[in-house]
Amino acid sequence: MDVELRHFRALVAIAAEGTITGAAARLRMTQPALSRTLRQLEQRVGAHLVERSTRHLRLTPAGEVFHGRAVTILAAVDEALAEAAASPRPLRLGYVWAALGEHTTPLLRAWRAAYPQVPLHVHRIDDRTAGLTRGDVDVAVLRTVPDDERLHVEVLYHERRHAVLPAGHPLADRSELDLADLRHETIGLVETETATTSPDLWPAEVRPQAFVETNNVDEWLTLIAAGGAVGVTPAGTAHTHTHPGVRFVPLTGVAPVPVYLVWPRRLSHRRTPDVVDLARRVVAAGTR
Repeated sequence: MDVELRHFRALVAIAAEGTITGAAARLRMTQPALSRTLRQLEQRVGAHLVERSTRHLRLTPAGEVFHGRAVTILAAVDEALAEAAASPRPLRLGYVWAALGEHTTPLLRAWRAAYPQVPLHVHRIDDRTAGLTRGDVDVAVLRTVPDDERLHVEVLYHERRHAVLPAGHPLADRSELDLADLRHETIGLVETETATTSPDLWPAEVRPQAFVETNNVDEWLTLIAAGGAVGVTPAGTAHTHTHPGVRFVPLTGVAPVPVYLVWPRRLSHRRTPDVVDLARRVVAAGTR
């Protein structure tokens, strides 16, 4: 039996979802059918690719190697099909919640002017690599460093942190604040793998006593707008998530947040180096 594209897609889906149930739903197939497909692949390869000792599946070392190849192969097939149809496959840029902040629109416009034949699609995907390790995007903007040797990570620029306050808050009209100004406030946190704010951001002597957790940036903004908390976030949030009920005030005396551009060492799109180069130039022009 030869290895088919369905075998590659099965392994990539399992790696992305971590369970047979989730992967089967992602591929719109039954769980028994997916399990059979995985067994067929392992028999053909002659190695175990998925560790089944826990309820949450994970790739074996051989599976990690095969997964990297599978993502590259599937991307190449998609690109070949698009080219055969005289329509280049879009280059996909993923982000978790803030993209490139003020540089996002300039990058998209510059790309359209320089490469009108290749669409650049932007996707918000709420996982630690914005869909990169799942093969859903070709390059990602992140504000936390992924621990994955298959990825190339570059610091593109640094963003100032802002306090996020309900409109009408006594501090909302200040031109600047520092962390000590927030010591008596309830702090809203976004509890995800990509969060850039935690209680440890504050020195112990001015650390607030009350923190409340939310599941995503939308819940977090709603909580703040309703007066239930204040927050701290990189400046890019203000550009990507405008909200009439909150005010963003720059913070002083706290380290800025690195903004990373991340892409696979095995490129999934041949235009990835072009968007990386263009992003560097757009950011450099915007920060002069």
